[in-house]
Amino acid sequence: MIRLTAIAAAAAAVISLSVPTPAEAGAALDAIKQRGTLRCGVQGPSNPGFGVPDSQGRWQGFNVEICRAVAITIFNDPNKVEFVPVTSQSRFPALAAGEVDILSNNSTWTLTRDSNVNRFNFPAIVFYDG
Repeated sequence: MIRLTAIAAAAAAVISLSVPTPAEAGAALDAIKQRGTLRCGVQGPSNPGFGVPDSQGRWQGFNVEICRAVAITIFNDPNKVEFVPVTSQSRFPALAAGEVDILSNNSTWTLTRDSNVNRFNFPAIVFYDG
């Protein structure tokens, strides 16, 4: 009988660890929601195909659309994004200082950047180049 109780307790422990729990959004996401816009750092305004404003000043391009997709996820509205032009030199300092919430930018994912740059996360590779 003792053995059956121990097995039942172990099974209950395994089941409790495997049940998904809701993810916590965190303070950064809460601040974005409170502000009402996502500030997205994009390389521009002269990066055709990736991020340039059109003749009406509306940003267009691959990296810009990633920002809009994140805005849809947060606000259910692709227009709730503010595009902040950044350079190769200013992108990481802007992110670290909170001037932008995310970067959708041409940034090479390296081990050094992944492990040393102010706890930034590179969530996915979205473009390969030569």
